[in-house]
Amino acid sequence: MEWRRVDLHVHTPGSKDWQEPDATYLDILRKAESEGLDILAFTDHNTVAGYAAMRQEINDLERWEASGRLKPEEQEKLEEYRRLLNKILVLPGVELTATFGFHVLAIFDSETQIRTIEHILLRLNVPFEFLDKGETEVGPTSDVLTAYRVLGDAGALVIAAHANTSHGVAMFGLDLGGQTRIAYTQDPNLDALEVTDLESKRRRTTASFFNGSKPQYPRRMHCIQGSDAHRITGNKNTLGIGERKTEVLLPEVSFDALAAVFASNDFARTRPYRRMAEPFDYVEAARKEGPTIVQSFHEQMTRRGGRLHAIVRDVVAFANTNGGTVYVGVNSNPKVPIRGVEKPDEAIAELRDETERLVTPPLDINISVLKSHGKNVVRIVVPKGEDIPYVLEGSKIYLRQEAETSLAMRDEIVALIRRMEQEGGLAPVARVTEMPEQAEMAETAEMAEAMPAPVEEAQPEAPERAQPETLAAEPPRTGVEIVESEERQGVIYHTMRDLRDGNEVRNVSRASARRLWRYAIALKEKKTFQEDKVNWQGDLGLWHKYFRAGHPHYDLVQRGTNGDAHIYYGVTEAGIHGPWKAVVGLEE
Repeated sequence: MEWRRVDLHVHTPGSKDWQEPDATYLDILRKAESEGLDILAFTDHNTVAGYAAMRQEINDLERWEASGRLKPEEQEKLEEYRRLLNKILVLPGVELTATFGFHVLAIFDSETQIRTIEHILLRLNVPFEFLDKGETEVGPTSDVLTAYRVLGDAGALVIAAHANTSHGVAMFGLDLGGQTRIAYTQDPNLDALEVTDLESKRRRTTASFFNGSKPQYPRRMHCIQGSDAHRITGNKNTLGIGERKTEVLLPEVSFDALAAVFASNDFARTRPYRRMAEPFDYVEAARKEGPTIVQSFHEQMTRRGGRLHAIVRDVVAFANTNGGTVYVGVNSNPKVPIRGVEKPDEAIAELRDETERLVTPPLDINISVLKSHGKNVVRIVVPKGEDIPYVLEGSKIYLRQEAETSLAMRDEIVALIRRMEQEGGLAPVARVTEMPEQAEMAETAEMAEAMPAPVEEAQPEAPERAQPETLAAEPPRTGVEIVESEERQGVIYHTMRDLRDGNEVRNVSRASARRLWRYAIALKEKKTFQEDKVNWQGDLGLWHKYFRAGHPHYDLVQRGTNGDAHIYYGVTEAGIHGPWKAVVGLEE
C-alpha cells in the first residue's frame, strides 16, 4: 500500500473554455509529472475529444515509426509520451452537464473504447453535433439520477463535480434542496463527492455534512478534491494541472484499485494532499467532530473495567444502526493528549477474536492502524449490518442513539426485525427463545408477524391517543420527545419518540431510561418547564442550551395548533434545519 497522488478533474484543449490554446498534451503530462501525479483523468465538458486527440497523436506517431517515416523531432515526442505514460496512468472521462446544469464526472478504465464513451453520451442525450465541441451547455440532457445510473452501469467511476459550489449537486446557497439534495447526494450509483473545502478551517465543512451523522443523509460519502484545471499552470483566478489533488492509499496504480477505494467504507484511504504541512490527520478530524451516531472513542481496551467489552458493544450498536467507526487509544476530547496503543498488532488480534467470539451473526469488520501525533490509534470500521439484529453474547442487542450506545428496548427490537423483513433479508421465524437479560423486550420475531399492535397481557390497554396536530415547522431531526406519559402502580411510564427516525418506544420509566431519555424524563417529572423561560421566535423557542463532550445540545420548544408545547430534548446541531437555525443562532 502506498499513498498515490491523483487529480480526477482536469480539462484539456478538448474543452471549449480551455484557457491556453497553444498548450499541448505533452505540456499537460509534463505538468502532471512535476506535480508528482500518479493518476490523471481527462474530463472535458460533455466530450471525450481531448483524450481521443492525445491517443490519436500517439497512434499516428507509432504508425509512422513502424513504417520508418518518423522524423527525429517526432521520435523525440513519441519517446517523451512513452516515458510520461509509463509514470502516469491517464484515464478517459467526461464532465457531463446534466439537466438544470448540474455537473457529473464520469471516469473510465483506460481500456474503455472512445466510441463506447461517446455512445454513452448519446444515451444521455448529448446531441451528436456536440460530441467533439467541449461545450458546457448542450441543451436538455438527462437528469442527474439517470446520469448516475447509466454511467455506473457502464462501469464508470461516478463523482459529483465541485458538489459544494456552482453547478454542484449539494446545492448549498440555493433555495432548493430537501428531497432533491438527498437524492442527488445519497444515490447508490454515486461513488464520491468532489468538494473544494477539504482543508477549510471552518467547523462545518462539506465532508462533515456528509459524514453519515445527519438524519436525512445517513450514507457517508467519500469526499475528494480535484483541480478542475482549465490551464497548465494556475493564476489568481483558476488552478492549474495537479494544483489541488487528492492522495489515495492504493496497492497498485490501476483503475480497479482506485474504484475499489470508493466502493469501500474505509474513509481513511483518501486525504487532501498537502505540499508542506503534515499529512492530513483523520484521527484529529474525527476528534474535532466528537462522538456521534457514527463514531466513538475509547482510550483503553483492557478487560479490567469492561473497556474491551464496551468497544464490542459499540461494534454491535453500529452494525444495528447505521455503521460507524470506533477509535481505540484516543480520547474524544482534542485537548487530551493521545494515549495510543503500544502493541497494535496484538490489539487488532484481540479485538478480532473478541468480536468473532461474542457477536452473532458473524460481522465483517475492518481493523487497521492510523498514526496521529506519532501514536498508534486502532480504527475499527463497522458496516451497516445486512443481517440484523446483531447480538452480543447471544442475547444482548445494542443500538446507537446519537453519541450513546444503549441496550435495545422491546419496541426497538420489533422495529429492527420489521426493517429486516422489509429489506427482504429475514425469513419468517416460527419462534425465538426469550432473552434472559431482556425479558421485558421479548416476543421479537413473533411480534413482527403478529403486529402492528402488540399489547403485553399484564398491562392495561394504552389510552387512545389524540390525533397528531399540524405543526407549522418540521420538528428537529435529532433528540427525543416525550409524546405520552401514564402512571401505573406508582411508576410513571413514558412513550419516547426518537426525532431522528420517528420511532416510538413505549413503557420507558426513569429507572429503565438511557442517558438522554433519563434527562428528558427527569425534567418532565419534576415539571420544570415554564413557557416564560423560553426564548421564543414566533411559535419556535429555545429553552436550554448546554454542552456535552464539548458540543452544544439544545432543548427546543414548539407551540402546536392547539396551543400545547412540544418539547424536544437534547437536539444536536445535526438535527437543526430550516427556521430552527435562527432559533439557536446557527448561520446557514
